[in-house]
Amino acid sequence: MSFDLTTISREAPVLIAGPTASGKSALAMELAARDGRVVVNADALQVYDCWQLLTARPSVQDEAALPHALYGHIGRDAPYSVGHWLREVTALLDRPVVIVGGTGLYFTALTEGLADIPPTPPEVRALADSRMAAEGLATLLAELDPATAARVDRLNPARVQRAWEVQAATGRGLAAWQDDTGEPALPLSQTQALVIRPNVDWLNARIDRRFDAMMAQGALDEARAELPFWNPSRPSSRAIGAPELVAHLRGEMALPQAVAAAKIASRQYAKRQRTWFRSRMGNWRDIILP
Repeated sequence: MSFDLTTISREAPVLIAGPTASGKSALAMELAARDGRVVVNADALQVYDCWQLLTARPSVQDEAALPHALYGHIGRDAPYSVGHWLREVTALLDRPVVIVGGTGLYFTALTEGLADIPPTPPEVRALADSRMAAEGLATLLAELDPATAARVDRLNPARVQRAWEVQAATGRGLAAWQDDTGEPALPLSQTQALVIRPNVDWLNARIDRRFDAMMAQGALDEARAELPFWNPSRPSSRAIGAPELVAHLRGEMALPQAVAAAKIASRQYAKRQRTWFRSRMGNWRDIILP
């Protein structure tokens, strides 16, 4: 990435958001090396220890070269939410950090605050899982209160299901909980906030090349190691490309078709990320690529 680092503060916490494969981790590493910062993960899938390649987690070499935090520290079955992440990242704010990732909700929770919503009971989560599988996203979306339905990311099944669970468990819509949000742990005004906005064709080509590189490095073996534990309803199973490679390993899809489907899923994920960044990060500094 060609970018003038001298325009970035050496003192303020730096936030870097961007879609998958946009080069944000490389930029974070440059800033960490320049300023002695800790590279802190803000990606909801890179927290899981069962995925290295498919989530594009920093390599062993990268983690040895510079301090990293909140990468690969959660087991595949462990509950982990934006609230968990916010508590962990807040504990790191006493040191120089560059916080980097593609999960927009993490950044908004950090800079705008997070509603104190009670945990979802297991029986409500199980009901939501079964209804999502049997009836689909549209049914759960139709049952949300109007304020939440207008605000939720309608293209993200996990967000819709989460909103439905909150409403079912508390009798109160997610939007109402969010409106009661407390003070943020790190107000945006105290940060240097950057969002990468790449050319779509450029990004799609990078996504395809990166997935090919992942396959060459052993992504299929990574999926094979996860196969005995596979549960598609588990949050860790949302690693982009994992469902397609598992389908191939189960004999449900030829490998070329699985790879092609994984690339499409990656591009669709990047599109959802770009949509979030446009709608929620208009006051962040843009990095236009290429």
